[in-house]
Amino acid sequence: MNRQEARKRAKELVAKMTVEEKASQLRYDAPAIDRLGIPAYNWWNEALHGVARAGTATMFPQAIGLAAAFDEELMKEVGEIIATEGRAKYNEQSKREDRDIYKGLTFWAPNVNIFRDPRWGRGHETYGEDPFLTSRLAVPFVKGIQGDGEYMKAVACAKHFAVHSGPEGERHFFNAKASKKDLEETYLPAFEACVKEAGVEAVMGAYNRTNDEPCCANKPLMVDTLRGKWGFEGHFVSDCWAVKDFHENHKVTKSPEESAKLALEMGCDLNCGCTYQKIMNAYRAGILSEETITTSCERLFTARFLLGMFDKTEYDEIPFDVVECKEHLEVAHRAARESVVLLKNNGILPLDKSKIKTIGVVGPNANSRLSLIGNYHGTASRYVTVLEGIQDKVGGDVRVLYSEGCDIFKDNISNLSDPNLPDRLSEAKTVADYSDVVVVVLGLDENLEGEEGDAGNQFASGDKINLSLPLPQRQLLYSVLECGKPTIVIDMAGSAIDLSKAQDDADAVLQAFYPGARGGKDVADILFGDVSPSGKLPVTFYKSADDLPDFKDYSMKNRTYRYFTGTPLYPFGYGLTYGDCYVKPDNHLHMDNGSEPDTFDAELTVTVVNAGKVDTDEVVQVYIKDLDSEFATTYPRLCGFKRVHVKAGAETEVTIKLDKKAFTSVNEDGERKIFGKNFKIYFGTQQPDARSEELTGHKCASFDVKL
Repeated sequence: MNRQEARKRAKELVAKMTVEEKASQLRYDAPAIDRLGIPAYNWWNEALHGVARAGTATMFPQAIGLAAAFDEELMKEVGEIIATEGRAKYNEQSKREDRDIYKGLTFWAPNVNIFRDPRWGRGHETYGEDPFLTSRLAVPFVKGIQGDGEYMKAVACAKHFAVHSGPEGERHFFNAKASKKDLEETYLPAFEACVKEAGVEAVMGAYNRTNDEPCCANKPLMVDTLRGKWGFEGHFVSDCWAVKDFHENHKVTKSPEESAKLALEMGCDLNCGCTYQKIMNAYRAGILSEETITTSCERLFTARFLLGMFDKTEYDEIPFDVVECKEHLEVAHRAARESVVLLKNNGILPLDKSKIKTIGVVGPNANSRLSLIGNYHGTASRYVTVLEGIQDKVGGDVRVLYSEGCDIFKDNISNLSDPNLPDRLSEAKTVADYSDVVVVVLGLDENLEGEEGDAGNQFASGDKINLSLPLPQRQLLYSVLECGKPTIVIDMAGSAIDLSKAQDDADAVLQAFYPGARGGKDVADILFGDVSPSGKLPVTFYKSADDLPDFKDYSMKNRTYRYFTGTPLYPFGYGLTYGDCYVKPDNHLHMDNGSEPDTFDAELTVTVVNAGKVDTDEVVQVYIKDLDSEFATTYPRLCGFKRVHVKAGAETEVTIKLDKKAFTSVNEDGERKIFGKNFKIYFGTQQPDARSEELTGHKCASFDVKL
């Protein structure tokens, strides 16, 4: 059903409603209107990396891990599986009149905010720090969820619009100030791509204010940009209880009635929260028109008609047994394998179990289910931790010794232990002494980095105060390394952590993010060489938070790889494999000039060589620098990428399309256009920076382009 027909049917249905009935439908928990045959509907559902909070579902790596895969095709498959499982669950639940929260077809995902500062607790819900990468991954994810059938398979929602990335503890009253340049260059591109390329049906506003106006009633963002400039035709939903913040925290209104009026008049159609329960008060007081209420109601019923909620659809017969089926689990395994980033390897990996008698596994995340799943997660029927993955992999051939080593952040595991003496440290040292090789599994989980209200810990409100591992984990790592055994460090966390000690003294370092319910199997597959690691960092790993601007400063100056002037520990786009891949300097750039001035498409064809002895996936990356314009980013920025498989000793040709937008820059007035004539294009398996070259031993190739 096309939008025009859905809107027509929505108008006809809404026209039969009373004002009270229309107002009731603007709440996330919309009640039934029996006389019109409208069942109750709860709009609130989550699917950040699998159908969430509603029982069993396939659980993929957390979003930041999916981003590390640099794989557009994978993102579409993940979206399709989410929609399929969501439909299967919806079919059964609605059949049984279960229309509760998390049971609908409107998924409040993806989170396309930019991970501008590694201290932000919700950064692992995003696709990283780069607006281009975020856009390229969000578009297929949205398309996968919404489908291309006669009806929309499920609804995706781009959130949180806009300029939102902490601090969590102040989000209900914080004012994020962003320049016109930073808005157009960094904070808005992913939302624009979701709207204009993917046709995303929903957009969610943020809690904070942006440039003084609350994000759920922000005229420049919602009216002028989203619906005006971009032509968004879907529905807009508030973040949960964000409209209440208007009068309670932002102080831009004086009452719930005024807040409801302001939000609705700015185009916030659906209220996650309770403020829209006051709509009728505002209407009766004469401050809110019925026409405004009707407009939002029509938009919401347009979405319900697009989903086929009042018709028979091709999705009605999707059976429940597709949930967590073999085919879906295989995609989750593939996603986990592609997401793991090899940060250091002195040759110890892959492990050869025929040469190992005893392997020690140590650390608070080694046998933790929480470290598999991130936040906004569903329930799996089975979990495989890293410890279990290793045990399953070696079977009875190798003895596996295990010590938790320490709590994830508390001084001790046992409450009665001497607080001055870490109670599992001696055991961890013993395990190391008795082992031929030690795997130390450290990091965070959703209790240490997450959303305000969900996380309560030493880092407060979900945000981190610095980039250090919690003190007990640092003590554990130092103690194990002092034992002098070959040591592999695995970091399971959703953000940049200071891994300097591991980089300096461990034999190998892996970044596993939160790899999904059965991700321990995939980590073990990589440790023992069944699969070559091939993930790339979607964020910069800085050496210290001291290298960063103030957390509350939303200027992009000295932030992310595009503007950071220091030397990172691990750069954006970096990741090793068990192969030895590089891109030949030979290339072919084909440019097609369009019919309009300054319109063209460009295709870059390059050759990837694997000079190593192991077959591997690799990610070819293309970066661009405007050599003329004062408005260009400080350093070259990502403008193309493609995941490829290269056999040992072989080479393969890769073609990557470069959009005209790659050649644009943004001036201080927020105007995006092609300012320069001379450009340098870099291509390789990494970013064209000195630190990446030092870590990989390879240099990006490059060539000049003159427009």
